[in-house]
Amino acid sequence: MPRKLSSIHYGGSRQRRPLLLFITALVVPAILGAVIAAVFIIPRLASHAATANPNCTLIVPPHPLTAQGLATPFKLVATDAANGPCNEANANQSAFVQAAAIDPVTGAISIYDPLVIDRGSKAAVAPVVPKLPANAVVAIWFGFNGAKLRLQGTNGSLSDAQCVNGIPGSIFGQVSYCNAPTFFRAANLAIQAGKLTPPAIGTAKDGQPCPTLRDFSLVDQDQSDNVTTMYLVTANGQMAQMTQANLAALPGATKLFNGSDNGLLDDFVDPALGCAPWTVSNLGDQGQQATGLPLDELQAAAHQAQPVALVPAGDPMVLVNGNLNLQKVNAYRAGVDQPLVANLQDASTRTYCTNLLAVGPQRLLLDSHLTRVFASPVPAMANSLFTFLAQRFVATYMILNCQKLTGRVDPVSVKVDGQGIAISATFNGTNAKSKRRDKPVSPPRSPISHSPRVSKSSGK
Repeated sequence: MPRKLSSIHYGGSRQRRPLLLFITALVVPAILGAVIAAVFIIPRLASHAATANPNCTLIVPPHPLTAQGLATPFKLVATDAANGPCNEANANQSAFVQAAAIDPVTGAISIYDPLVIDRGSKAAVAPVVPKLPANAVVAIWFGFNGAKLRLQGTNGSLSDAQCVNGIPGSIFGQVSYCNAPTFFRAANLAIQAGKLTPPAIGTAKDGQPCPTLRDFSLVDQDQSDNVTTMYLVTANGQMAQMTQANLAALPGATKLFNGSDNGLLDDFVDPALGCAPWTVSNLGDQGQQATGLPLDELQAAAHQAQPVALVPAGDPMVLVNGNLNLQKVNAYRAGVDQPLVANLQDASTRTYCTNLLAVGPQRLLLDSHLTRVFASPVPAMANSLFTFLAQRFVATYMILNCQKLTGRVDPVSVKVDGQGIAISATFNGTNAKSKRRDKPVSPPRSPISHSPRVSKSSGK
């Protein structure tokens, strides 16, 4: 959830650094932008060292878009062993995989979360083999809690599945996808044919439309990244899919999750505002429903009112050596069903910052009475969802260089206590103190474990 909460975000010239952020100044300093840009913070097993190799490789099995391929564990290994190992059970290095299938006949979408294990290890429980619809169109999205995740194929699996990890010579960083544009084309055809209808977003408790993944009250410096997949990790570091059967079979196993914008929306912001995410059948957990990146994107495309937040050219994940790059912007947008642009001006970061400034602070302040009594995605950094979101806005404004682009200083400032935990925020001089509660309202599907917490670094 804040799918993320961490440091600098994905891709480009900035890399995530997995470290626990304790803010010591009274007001969030400028350096915060280099360390907190993400949306989410992740729990971490105490047995793992604070420093971890941030660059890993994920080995994609043969025929990954088939039922058998999806049920074959994807394997994590260090990109350069000289920099240390990569272990899936270490939340600073965890990689996540999420698949979606659409039935071209009925238009129904289902979600399946393939398992990731260390190369050379075995799963705690063998993955469920999904039952895919006949002629299903399948796509895969990847998320990572480190800095750079590279994909490595097996017997041509990357080309077979149309996998995209960035552009030649420059990967996105934490995210990648396989066959996503084809999946979204099928989904949009189903929508046009009346076979698939993304549910209405509804009205929040504040009287405003519920936010979507493309709402300027939710986005950060690198929107639409990472997935809602969760895994179970046993005390000895073995991995299993997050299913009801595995929860019962593996008592004491810890939940491991990918810090993501989707998780922040689906598991924190939505329930705090009285909204509900779109869920569909979970092919890996019979009888259960699942959220998913493609669901959030399709719903946002169908219902987000203007202004619509789309990946800007200045998003750190689409930069190439710190420079704007049209090819990379479009490669990223294609994986999340966003319109491609003919030139960089059509993906203006200045326009993005202007809309962020016009929408974000006002909605955060409007909803403060709801979010300040809701659990923080990262208690080690903020004492409520409200202060977490305020802190995240400050980092985003800095990383996108919005002050220079708009000519306006950040209207939000955050105050922390002696332990570095954000406790209040000021909006243009209006203070909205976040009151501590012994028992804050918790998300209905909390991905936060009770193990020591570490910030999810965003290597953007």
